[in-house]
Amino acid sequence: MWCSGEVGMAAVSVSVTVRVRWCTRKPPTPTPTRFSVNALFGDWGFGNRTRNSLQQQFTFTLADSKVISVSVVSSISDVASSEWDACALDATGPDNFNPFLSHAFLSTLEHSASAVRETGWIPHHIVAKANNNSNNNVVAVVPLYLKTHSYGEFVFDHSWANAYHSYGYNYYPKLQSCVPFTPVTGPRILLRNTSFKHQVFDIIVSAMKELALTSQLSSLHVTFPSENEWHKLTEKGFLPRIGMQYHWKNRNYKNFDDFLMDMKQSKRKNIRQERKKISAQNLIMKRLRGYEIKARHWDSFYSFYRNTTDNKWGTPHLTREFFHELGAKMGDNVLLVVAEEGDELVAGALNLIGGDTLFGRLWGCQPRSYYPSLHFEACYYQAIEAAIELNLKTVEAGAQGEHKIQRGYLPVTTYSCHYLIDEEFREAIQDFLIREAAQV
Repeated sequence: MWCSGEVGMAAVSVSVTVRVRWCTRKPPTPTPTRFSVNALFGDWGFGNRTRNSLQQQFTFTLADSKVISVSVVSSISDVASSEWDACALDATGPDNFNPFLSHAFLSTLEHSASAVRETGWIPHHIVAKANNNSNNNVVAVVPLYLKTHSYGEFVFDHSWANAYHSYGYNYYPKLQSCVPFTPVTGPRILLRNTSFKHQVFDIIVSAMKELALTSQLSSLHVTFPSENEWHKLTEKGFLPRIGMQYHWKNRNYKNFDDFLMDMKQSKRKNIRQERKKISAQNLIMKRLRGYEIKARHWDSFYSFYRNTTDNKWGTPHLTREFFHELGAKMGDNVLLVVAEEGDELVAGALNLIGGDTLFGRLWGCQPRSYYPSLHFEACYYQAIEAAIELNLKTVEAGAQGEHKIQRGYLPVTTYSCHYLIDEEFREAIQDFLIREAAQV
């Protein structure tokens, strides 16, 4: 999605009502578990209950007497960056590095006060350790948040929350495994490459379910997981959901004109006409990386970002500090496309560079300014040129946008999984998802 707000809400408009049928409602009864559970509760408000965090600990013993302990941490700073990143890199594979799963990106969201308690994103990251022969090694981590709303997710469950509310039940808080404000597919249960990683996966899924159940939460959601995780979680009782994005694929193009030759003549002509408008407006496009991005660039880009959210009635989830810290921490993994008119910056598009993918994230321009076709140039065509130059396989241009098809981006399925504690709500939402999938 080329803005930080959530206007438009979904690539496909789905009008379906969630209906729940029952006569007498009772809270769900906790079920037995194989885990040893220790729970500590603080003072954060949950309706009539008060809890600061869900500080639960689980232990599980494998057949070879190896003990797996699963705990919840209230900040990613509680996990060493080397341990978190080792899990993330093993989960994606070194060739498919996903910058959004890195300790640097997720810690920047917390340190900049973008994804914190005050904004309704309370970190509850999962850490699994294997205790064997006096060693205590991290074997898996999960980015997880206790949420008090549904904003910044790009998988929309507002109608579910309304259904709960209409029957006098609380939908919030809920547990959400995701990368905040980021509709990018990737593994969510980040596993080290151990001989027992499949068992660790099962343990973590069970622990997260138990955490939601014993904490009397409404639900647990895993959004934009890998397709493989999506299938596994569906087998474990999660409700599957699909969505749609538009990605560009690099078919070993030598340059942008080489890519255009793959397009129909009418589309090729339209793209060329759009690109000509940039020079006709005396705009200069630049792609900046790492040390080339200065503080003034981030200050300008933050004003562009705020202009986008203000114009689209969105919420500026990210702070000015987020962008400065992102640039400092992630270096050459950051690509900032800027448009200059004379000596003045007038627009920008933020991208992150992964192992084989360029991820387009945010766009904005000066307030009260309009430059025809600049959005397409900064967000789509510059990204394609950069991907060809860097020999990247894919450009992911974010959520929404059937207009991207005309510019070489093709539809790709995205995934999410949802575990609802209450059986009757679960049945109603399952019916909703079946009908929604047909429309998607």
